[in-house]
Amino acid sequence: MQEFEKRPGEIALDDDPAVFADDGRVVFIGKIHSPWKSRAECPKNLRQARERGEQASVEVNLPWRAGLAGLENTDRVILLYWMHEARRDLIVQTPRHRPEPSGVFSLRTPVRPNPIALACVRLLGLDIESGFLTIDAIDCLDGTPLVDIKPWIESVDGV
Repeated sequence: MQEFEKRPGEIALDDDPAVFADDGRVVFIGKIHSPWKSRAECPKNLRQARERGEQASVEVNLPWRAGLAGLENTDRVILLYWMHEARRDLIVQTPRHRPEPSGVFSLRTPVRPNPIALACVRLLGLDIESGFLTIDAIDCLDGTPLVDIKPWIESVDGV
């Protein structure tokens, strides 16, 4: 396991959830292609990614491409992806932008027991045959595993 520096107030679990997690069988359906090659250059959130003005793409693997049918009728999608380089053992964290420690479930950090991230993005292009979606921005590393794609439905997802 990679060693990480703990900030004041942080609480780590005794065991890394990746070691004992055995109940879910997540299948990665593709990967995300982004301009970000390292964690240091990766935007911290989707707002920052959009400010940088860099488009990205999503590649859906061949067995799952038929599932893209119907997305041509939407302009926004929700992506769920696996932050594969995030640590998983912190349950209380001290973010740089907050003065006090906070529980992981009150933060949008990728550092969590299951490093699943969510992004609501604009769909700029769709090629079902090749399995490629062009999106307006993303806040993850190039090659990040894709868990799922859902259409944004204003009447359901809008507040």
